[in-house]
Amino acid sequence: MANYANLPAPTPEGGLNRYMQEIRKFPLLEPEEEYMLAKAWTEKEDSGSAHRLVTSHLRLAAKIAMGYRGYGLPQAEVISEANVGLMQAVKRFDPEKGFRLSTYAMWWIRASIQEYILRSWSLVKLGTTSAQKKLFFNLRKAKSRIGALEDGDMRPENVTRIATDLGVTEDEVISMNRRMSGGDASLNATVGSEGEGTMQWQDWLEDEDADQAGDYEARDELEARRELMAQALEVLNEREKDILTQRRLMDQAVTLEELSGQYNVSRERIRQIEVRAFEKLQKRMRELAGEKGMLGQA
Repeated sequence: MANYANLPAPTPEGGLNRYMQEIRKFPLLEPEEEYMLAKAWTEKEDSGSAHRLVTSHLRLAAKIAMGYRGYGLPQAEVISEANVGLMQAVKRFDPEKGFRLSTYAMWWIRASIQEYILRSWSLVKLGTTSAQKKLFFNLRKAKSRIGALEDGDMRPENVTRIATDLGVTEDEVISMNRRMSGGDASLNATVGSEGEGTMQWQDWLEDEDADQAGDYEARDELEARRELMAQALEVLNEREKDILTQRRLMDQAVTLEELSGQYNVSRERIRQIEVRAFEKLQKRMRELAGEKGMLGQA
């Protein structure tokens, strides 16, 4: 993988504006160029190609990172975490899927930032339910919608409305608001030091349509599906489980030819076992989803 140490890194001493100017020097990629670089990385593990894919998307990572303001954490560290997520995205990106790296990378960047925030905030370590995570990442947006961005306690009617909208208790809203109050930086504050040019935080903010809470909901659903599949796999015998895993649950699918050699049967027999195992797995997942009230996830 591209060496993280070779990437530009934001530092308090260097100033974020200087970092922003530095990463602007890396050109954006045309679709065909991006595809060829991704192929070179996935097929030949060409680190130079991976490095170009990463550096061409550093601006995207920084823009998303700026959307996570107001959590009282050093912005340079948030950007660094965004870059870690970007590198993970490049490592796993499959150019044959037909979409751009930027589309794929957004999820990894946001996930990396959110994990960093959750590790850093003791208040979330004490409460890690899906509703509490959504409250943590959506409280500021909810306050903005109803014009309640002033510091200090909110009016009771605003607390009630937010609690209802986000599906949490009023006590949770009050507690979270008190712990988060005072952490917001002014959107008009200038980034960078004198002589570097002036740039305001709002010039780098993430699209207001971005939904951090929605990202966490998607991740919660993914975890639920993984748990469901792990339970459903128990309906298969060892041979079915092994063949299905190697054929459909691995990053690089094992060929029918290879499996026929492993089990000393024909390729057609392997294919039949795979199909039957998949049908059994789907049926069991639907049954489990029904039992758990998760019919939309099977």
